[in-house]
Amino acid sequence: QVQLVESGGGLVQAGRSLRLTCAASGRSFSSYTMGWFRQAPGKERILVASVNWSGSSTAYADSVKGRFTISRDNAKNTVFLQMNSLKPEDTAVYYCAQNRVAFQWPRREYAYWGQGTQVTVSS
Repeated sequence: QVQLVESGGGLVQAGRSLRLTCAASGRSFSSYTMGWFRQAPGKERILVASVNWSGSSTAYADSVKGRFTISRDNAKNTVFLQMNSLKPEDTAVYYCAQNRVAFQWPRREYAYWGQGTQVTVSS
C-alpha cells in the first residue's frame, strides 16, 4: 500500500521561498517517477513538476520553470519541491504523487497521491 505524506507548506510573502517534502512508503521508491501537483480553489489539479526514478530527468509546468526545482533522495524515500520567488498565484494545495508504472518516462501515469499541504503566498 503506497503512502505519501507531504509537509513544509505554510504562509509566506511573495518573493520568498518554501521547500516541500514528501515521504513515501509501500513500494520500491527508487523505481518510480514522482511528481508534484497543485490545486487552487475552484481550479483543476495541475502537474507542476516531475522527476524520473533516478533523478536524472525532470519536467516542469511553464508557470514554474526557473523558480521551482524538484529533486529526490532515494536513500530516504523522499522527494522535494524547492519553491523560490513565490507569487500569489502559486497559492494552492500541493500534492505529492507517484507513478503507477515503474521505470516510466517521459510518459507518466500518476496513480497515488498524498493528502496535500497548503501553500499560501501573500502579496
